[in-house]
Amino acid sequence: MPILKSSEYKVYFKFLDKLASKLTKFYFKKLNKPFKISNKKKGKGYDPVTTADKAFEKFIRKEISKKFPNHQIKGEEFGHKKNNNDFCWVIDPIDGTRSFVIGNPTWSNLISLNFKGSPVIGLANFPILKKYYINSSSKNCYVVEANKRKKIKVNYKVSFSQIKMAAGFHGGISLKQQQKIPKILKLMQFPCTDALSYSHLAEGKIDVVIQCGNKIWDIHPLIPIIKASGGIVSTWKNENADKAGDILVTTNRAIHNKLLKILKPVAK
Repeated sequence: MPILKSSEYKVYFKFLDKLASKLTKFYFKKLNKPFKISNKKKGKGYDPVTTADKAFEKFIRKEISKKFPNHQIKGEEFGHKKNNNDFCWVIDPIDGTRSFVIGNPTWSNLISLNFKGSPVIGLANFPILKKYYINSSSKNCYVVEANKRKKIKVNYKVSFSQIKMAAGFHGGISLKQQQKIPKILKLMQFPCTDALSYSHLAEGKIDVVIQCGNKIWDIHPLIPIIKASGGIVSTWKNENADKAGDILVTTNRAIHNKLLKILKPVAK
């Protein structure tokens, strides 16, 4: 992960810190009402998008453009505003849209600032839960709840026999492929609740998250949060997680290496 100057981190942290509160207020003032749902896959699967997804992204883009008019912006719903600037904001307006449409409170707004293609600062905002996770540098990460900011770290001392694992394949690997990783299936104690699971790992509440099929807006905002809290993140093939796709997150290198070996038969 590239490291910015402390003065740069301060500017972007301040912006995202304020934006988190604005997003929660925006939801309760404008979006906490009936919404329309459409299916991006149009009968070839289920990938819902709502009018709230689009409203959130428009709001976020407007806030970014007001403060940083020369920066690039890439969002799930409205594509990529390209230029030659080294800074690019990546947006998932509602991570966990399926949770959103059924009233599950675990959905979030995800935003990262990327420098030369790599995420350096991230925000995971949970409006219904009224809390958010954010990093202020490459080594400092916080959860903010009830206007109180608490520094968080992963549970890096945990041993493999004690790990708490959240995992979800979301149809990304077949049942036949899953039979090749029985150890993972036995260790899956908790469902993967999208960004909240990664945030809980950063907070030391769980120790492993395994998920497949991530797009860049699903994972880029979480990478700086995970790394700043001491976590390790890669693809299942131990490649740079900036590529997105199948993601493994753990709290220490020994556990990470062991799980990479277990996942090898299905890593692609």
